[in-house]
Amino acid sequence: MNLATFLNASARSHGERPAIVVGSRAYLDYAALARASAGLGGALRERFGLRPGDSVLLAMANNRDYLTVLFACWQAGLTAVPVNAGLHAREIAHIAADSGAKLAFATPVQAEGIAAERPDLPLILPQSAEFVRFVAADPIVPVTGSPTDIAWIFYTSGTTGRPKGAMLSHRNLCAMTLAYLADVDRLTTRDSLLHLAATSHASGLFGLGFIAKAGANILPESGGYDPAETARIVGAQESLTFFAPSTLLNRMEADATFRAASLEHVRTILTGAGPIYVEDLKRWLAAFGPKIWNGYGQGETPCTISAMPKDVLWDAYRQEDAARMGSVGIARTGIDIRIAGPDGAPVAAGETGEVLVHGETVMAGYLNRPADSAETLRGGWLHTGDLGRMDRQGFLTLLDRQKDVIITGGMNVYAREVEEVLLTHPDVAECAVIGLKDREWGESILALVVPRAGAAPDAAQLDSLCLERLARFKRPKRYETVDTLPKNAGGKVLKAELRLRWSADQR
Repeated sequence: MNLATFLNASARSHGERPAIVVGSRAYLDYAALARASAGLGGALRERFGLRPGDSVLLAMANNRDYLTVLFACWQAGLTAVPVNAGLHAREIAHIAADSGAKLAFATPVQAEGIAAERPDLPLILPQSAEFVRFVAADPIVPVTGSPTDIAWIFYTSGTTGRPKGAMLSHRNLCAMTLAYLADVDRLTTRDSLLHLAATSHASGLFGLGFIAKAGANILPESGGYDPAETARIVGAQESLTFFAPSTLLNRMEADATFRAASLEHVRTILTGAGPIYVEDLKRWLAAFGPKIWNGYGQGETPCTISAMPKDVLWDAYRQEDAARMGSVGIARTGIDIRIAGPDGAPVAAGETGEVLVHGETVMAGYLNRPADSAETLRGGWLHTGDLGRMDRQGFLTLLDRQKDVIITGGMNVYAREVEEVLLTHPDVAECAVIGLKDREWGESILALVVPRAGAAPDAAQLDSLCLERLARFKRPKRYETVDTLPKNAGGKVLKAELRLRWSADQR
């Protein structure tokens, strides 16, 4: 098994179809992408002496050659190690060392930092003269390999320490791709995927399904979200999909330029990568219609645990069923989900426990971390560290990370419950609820609120709102207004960072 088969099969059957588009301009068709990746794969094997199983670091911002590099690794039987281009050079150097990378591809900003931190690591810049020569090298015959060969090492966001490398096999990513085709959309050559988010993360992973079905992967010329440019791209496509975390969807929903685009050309808006709140969903669905697909996954089971299908989410919105809207949906095809108590045994429907996952998308383990792997995969199930509950129909609702549960006066408080209430206030744009050490209560609850433009949320009003809708012990003891909340590349709020900062302010 080799994921390069997705590309090579599309090149054989639909070689003339656009594979990579930059703005409105086709850059490579499928025949050219397959040829370029096979040539580059051959150069990696012959000129650099890399062998199947060797790791290659991809420290690149979104660019037109990203998929060429990724598939070159797989054509040659190598392991790709994509990293967030926004990481500090020292963080990238740590990942390079931990993964044992033998070579790195990097865009200019990242290349400068890597060269300073790891001068011993061979470095290739896309679009350089050297890169062009390598792409034109004799094409390699794709390595067949084993389904268990590692295709991608996905480094976790590292919000609580050094990131861990989740080892994802060709089988894992093939199962992820097939689940997309089974659960999201039946793709054809007329479909296209717009990469507004990083191709090193969810957007790039979703792209595998489009490559398998010879759909176009579109990169904005601006390199990210520009309202006018995005509107033009939407209008030019027949059936467009894009992934957007909540922060980006909030911008789009508020942007008149994007709202005026030909949204009938948008087939699906994929979201997830962090908590998705009901109040946000209401605004997005009102603005964009029945196009929102909310998925739940982790780096350890990429993009694939559960999801709210578009039609089910739309029905819940029309029926004003906030509880159903707040769910992350039902198990994806081929995935088992268990809600377990501390002993690992299943709990009853509606009871709270840790979310455990079993299926072909679950990682092989963490690179170089046998103890962490054994702990996370104990009993043959992925222990996600997320707390949730599942109803009798199989709809999963996430409550919190285990480590983020607030225990005040001996009572458990799930931050998400409080955040959902605060977000119903018209002056609140974003919020984060955390627990701080308290001598009397164990922990006290702090609500950090980002106001909407021109608004000034009143703490007394927020307190009254919480008292109206929540048990008294769940009410925050303090409300603080902040300009922004710290987030990682996936848009998740860094609560560990918030706890450190606000704990220091208490001293």
